[in-house]
Amino acid sequence: MINLIIDGIKTSVPDGSTILQAAQKVGIHIPTLCAHPDRNVKSNCRICVCEVEGSKLLQTACSQPVFEGMVVKTRSPKVIEARRIILELILSNHPQDCLNCIRNVNCELQHLAKEYCIRENPFKLKTKGLPKDYSTPAIFRDPNKCVLCRRCVETCTIIQGVGALGLENRGYHTMIVPSMGKNLGDSPCVMCGQCIHACPVGAIGEVEYIDELMEAIADPDTIVVTQIAPAVRVAIGEEVGMKTGEMPMNKLVAALRQIGFDYVLHTNFTADLTIMEEGHELLQRLTTGGILPMFTSCSPGWINFCETYYPDLLDNLSTCKSPQQMFGALLKTYWADKMNIDAKKIFSVSIMPCTAKKYEAFRPEMNASGYQDVDIVLTTRELGRLLRLCEIDFDKVEPSEFDPWMGDYTGAAVIFGASGGVMEAALRTVYEVVTQEELKDVNFTETRGFQGIKEAEVDLNGTVVKVAIANGLSNARKLMDQVRAGESPYHFIEIMACPGGCIGGGGQPITRSNIKREERIANIYIEDEQCAIRKSHENPEIKMIYEEFLHEPLGHKSHELLHTHYHAKNKRLI
Repeated sequence: MINLIIDGIKTSVPDGSTILQAAQKVGIHIPTLCAHPDRNVKSNCRICVCEVEGSKLLQTACSQPVFEGMVVKTRSPKVIEARRIILELILSNHPQDCLNCIRNVNCELQHLAKEYCIRENPFKLKTKGLPKDYSTPAIFRDPNKCVLCRRCVETCTIIQGVGALGLENRGYHTMIVPSMGKNLGDSPCVMCGQCIHACPVGAIGEVEYIDELMEAIADPDTIVVTQIAPAVRVAIGEEVGMKTGEMPMNKLVAALRQIGFDYVLHTNFTADLTIMEEGHELLQRLTTGGILPMFTSCSPGWINFCETYYPDLLDNLSTCKSPQQMFGALLKTYWADKMNIDAKKIFSVSIMPCTAKKYEAFRPEMNASGYQDVDIVLTTRELGRLLRLCEIDFDKVEPSEFDPWMGDYTGAAVIFGASGGVMEAALRTVYEVVTQEELKDVNFTETRGFQGIKEAEVDLNGTVVKVAIANGLSNARKLMDQVRAGESPYHFIEIMACPGGCIGGGGQPITRSNIKREERIANIYIEDEQCAIRKSHENPEIKMIYEEFLHEPLGHKSHELLHTHYHAKNKRLI
């Protein structure tokens, strides 16, 4: 342990700790911009400078190791003056359009400017004057707002293993740019949106579709129908002043009705349907010598990654569409017929934790209904903005239930929101389908948790099925390289593009720590435990749709509406 004094407070910290870590231990706040609790030290922004007794120069708290007897001042006039000058220099190259920015009031630079009372800037404002990049339907870039913290580069390259962003030029002319082209659309970007969480300012964000939604709501001839993903419910409270997981689903349904949605349904219904289709597809491959291991196909960021970096393994992907796209196809066929509504009048809106879902909705494969199956996708953050725009007061909202047909779901569907949830839901159903015995304990705890790669196995009447789960695309690479080399021992692999699964999706409320993601995961499993039915094949509406419409898993109608194929993108880095 190393003994030191910070602002007159004596403390001891482990050898190798930084000043920033020592300050956090004793409750002293040191401002940061490039530092991130779940990322490597960069020491780029210099906002965290401190005085160290015996040193002529100010030291960065995020990178300076402590030493025995160190005396540190974090709040001296010299330190505050230096931080203010650094902030003023950063702001002199940053657009002053906070009121129009997607990160207004949720911007780390804006917060620092307020904290350090920046009222006037002695440095002349000079921005880059570069155009915004709207080359994808999911994510935009505003290079003028980049503060060169490099958190997005680390996230994209190391955490996700994609490499869609990198550095160009040196010194004052340094810029963060898309690789392999002038815009994100030319790069191998998989649109997972993790760079949005990494960015401290508004240099990267999701493409918004709130205006398109309001236009549809305003049209009396348009029937606006929404589906809500399971990971949205546990996080949306964070956008409206509630604790994680505190938002009651029936109040959220009522709020959406107040906004103007004509019908409110649930993606969990098609999560259960996905298990029926995907589970039977796995069994078919196991019994007929099909291509193994089979990969899940629920995460569109992961699909983009596989198309880009592992096109030779596309046949390993399940042919099942994601629950969002299954829902969209059924909404304008099965549901429209049940409700006696003309499909062409339906405006299909999905509310998702994921930015890649925006891209998925526009894929040319996704029109099995005869129309674009999902018209627009809103992220959880966009839903938060919509609730604030419409001034929804949840204290006064009377609870309301989901509409009939495609609104019922089980606990198995709920856990789709967490890494390992798809696998656990599949095992609950596959076990009973194969053994014809009731599963006494539906909790496959081996599949749960935040760790990057998990594995489990289940005995299906003497056949041991080995499964693996990866979250975060750099972890997916490890399993994929194993499969490519012919060394994979697994039969079934679940991959989610985002750390923690959908609860950590690129469209979720901005969080600077994985601790928040772990809170969301805990709430997912609490909700699962509280569900009366916890197996997908026991969902009454799932039984009904097979009796009335689909007839059987993997049948003709299912293949027509619920299954698809993917294609190589040829954008990977060499």
